[in-house]
Amino acid sequence: MTGIVSFGGYVPRLRLQRKAAAAANAWYAPNLVGAGKGERAMCNWDEDSITMAVEAARDCLPATDPISGRKHIDAVYFASTTAPFADRQNAGVIAAALSLSEEIASTDVGGSLRAATSALLAALNAVKAGAAKNALVVSSEKRKAKAASSQELSFGDGAAAVEIGSDKVIARLVGSSSYTVDFVDHFREAGEDYDYTWEERWIRDEGYSKIVPATVKRALEAAGVAAADIAHFIMPCPFAKLDATIAKACGIAADKVRDNLSSNVGDTGAAHPLVMLVHALEQAKPGDKILVTVFAQGCDVLIFEATSALADLPKRAGITGSIARRKEETNYMKFLAFNGLVELEKGMRAEQDKKTALTTQYRKRDMLFGLTGGKCSKCGTAQFPRSRMCVNPNCKAVDTQDPYCFAELPAKILSWSADFLTYSMDPPNHYGMITFAEGGRFLSDFTDVDRGSFDSGTEVKMVFRIKDVDDKRGYVRYFWKAVPQV
Repeated sequence: MTGIVSFGGYVPRLRLQRKAAAAANAWYAPNLVGAGKGERAMCNWDEDSITMAVEAARDCLPATDPISGRKHIDAVYFASTTAPFADRQNAGVIAAALSLSEEIASTDVGGSLRAATSALLAALNAVKAGAAKNALVVSSEKRKAKAASSQELSFGDGAAAVEIGSDKVIARLVGSSSYTVDFVDHFREAGEDYDYTWEERWIRDEGYSKIVPATVKRALEAAGVAAADIAHFIMPCPFAKLDATIAKACGIAADKVRDNLSSNVGDTGAAHPLVMLVHALEQAKPGDKILVTVFAQGCDVLIFEATSALADLPKRAGITGSIARRKEETNYMKFLAFNGLVELEKGMRAEQDKKTALTTQYRKRDMLFGLTGGKCSKCGTAQFPRSRMCVNPNCKAVDTQDPYCFAELPAKILSWSADFLTYSMDPPNHYGMITFAEGGRFLSDFTDVDRGSFDSGTEVKMVFRIKDVDDKRGYVRYFWKAVPQV
């Protein structure tokens, strides 16, 4: 039996209040005032589709062992239309941050809002065929939209991940169907930042309303499942109530249509089918049949059935937990700045050449991407960074360091500073010395910080974020930061 064996999700902490964005643009686009309800997830300045993917994958694959970690994964599929690199494998960065084995297959999937379901189908087929034993599928999206556009309000940032395997399956694949046609509802040319969208009525009447029901019907027939047996109908859709209309046309009751999370997350693009699937799995019961369909230059439909193993899956934050972890953002200018829609005066202190030494990055990749330090095999002292000599003054053994990952270990703030002089996209720049419970300490940046809400002794968790950006060469450098747990 092949299917989903674990799942996880991530929604950024910040939530832009749509009312603030609509009010700021009311002078220019008064028609948006009516859409200024609820909130949308927005990335912090140091988040992108890779960092969110890492957090969703960590939620999906909790690593309790600092040594073996997630070594059972042997294939990674990353789906996004907003991957930071056009010619560098983004899935490889994610695999490194998760400290996966380097003897794995990895694939980037993009080019369509069907990227996540395409990746999911590929992973299911690979596991079924024996090409992989356990595959990670993760999708993440941080789409840009022009100021004062409807997309600015409707879009949202987020990520979701599922592990595919054949042991302890919590949701087995019952059947699927795909349809590919170059029906262009929107497009974004290579090198462009924003989507161009066609006329709404055409997309609704000739696209969704004709293509989706026919594909759903074929999937139901192939799976031998009656429409009335579907307990959860998932269809990301920008048009209000169209999902219920299409469900009805397919013979599925309106009360089986899943909340598309538009009021508190927004449309997360290619990631949204997985985001909604994870949200459904968090509430599903054994025996529930879940239909996932996504429309984008055709249609993908997958039907899963929850198994009894779902009840035994350890709890995780998931989409529900991420939604609960929120901070309202009413500063529309901050949203524009974080998304590069306004150019801020950074001052002379920001004038640095941030060229990355790629040779050093490669040699230190386990430390920089996986936050891997060392643990002395002689005395058991953990330290970061790893070095030839043990830092324990009573040991000082040489060449006894075994790799030891600190990314999932709890830590506390030893000392800290809030610096208004150093340039920061979100001043002041918070940083300080953190110390891990099992030993090891280093000077770390803090992120997702509420000023004045923490102090020495505050517990922190480590998160994978953007360290800085080399604008001159177009290179993003990643590292781990500490998030105060307050």
